[in-house]
Amino acid sequence: MAALTRRVRWPAWPSVVTVLAALVMPLAAALGVWGLGGGARAQEPVQPLVVDLSDHLVAITTAFSGTDVLLFGATDGPGDVVLVVRGPATRKVVRKKAQLGIIWANRDSVTYENVPAFYQVFSSRPLNDLAPRSVLSRLQIGTENLAFKKVDQSVTESFVPGFRAALVRLKQKEALYGLGTQPVTLLANRLFKADLHFPANVPTGAYSVEVYLIRDGDVVSGKITPLVVSKIGLGAEIYDMAQQQGYLYGLAAIVVAVVSGWLAAVVLRKN
Repeated sequence: MAALTRRVRWPAWPSVVTVLAALVMPLAAALGVWGLGGGARAQEPVQPLVVDLSDHLVAITTAFSGTDVLLFGATDGPGDVVLVVRGPATRKVVRKKAQLGIIWANRDSVTYENVPAFYQVFSSRPLNDLAPRSVLSRLQIGTENLAFKKVDQSVTESFVPGFRAALVRLKQKEALYGLGTQPVTLLANRLFKADLHFPANVPTGAYSVEVYLIRDGDVVSGKITPLVVSKIGLGAEIYDMAQQQGYLYGLAAIVVAVVSGWLAAVVLRKN
């Protein structure tokens, strides 16, 4: 009887162990997953460069007289920061005047493509002290490294450099190209900022703000932040009408001129 009792009670113990294992295993698995997740989060790489703008839209209204946009960011350690503000690519024709008898007329010309409508460079130190010329040329940092594409294949190369320099000089005179580099302010070797100025005559379109982190002459990280310059309000409506419906714009201009002249005549007659 005792043997029979042992045979009946002994199989009940494994069921108790099984129940305990069923309770403990999910808890252990949950703790293990949590531990792995915490380890994975601890091993996430730190971004070497973080950049943003105070405003991603430069709105041009009828009273627009220029504006400033703050660029700010942080790095994962010491290094030099270079940023390039580049406007939409355009085509430009550079002409040279020559004296023909008693008059001056356009004689020679060179047409360039891939010309940024706006171009500014900011740097924490002089560019020549940051990276070799090959790196600056590859990234088109600096007006001397801009890759203008000459369209006129018949133009001799002997006087093309003079036309290219004239194009850059005219852009600088219009305040659309920077004169040298503007400063980037570094704070505690980690944070940086720069004030981007856009004049009243800034062209509209999609811009790119390129930021590079340079260490020991090499670019270790780079970011591109988009920026849009657009007309809004009544000025935008008039501009779109002039570009898309030129005949209506011309007719409206004639009507406004006639009415203005008639009103001026009426006022002067009364006086």
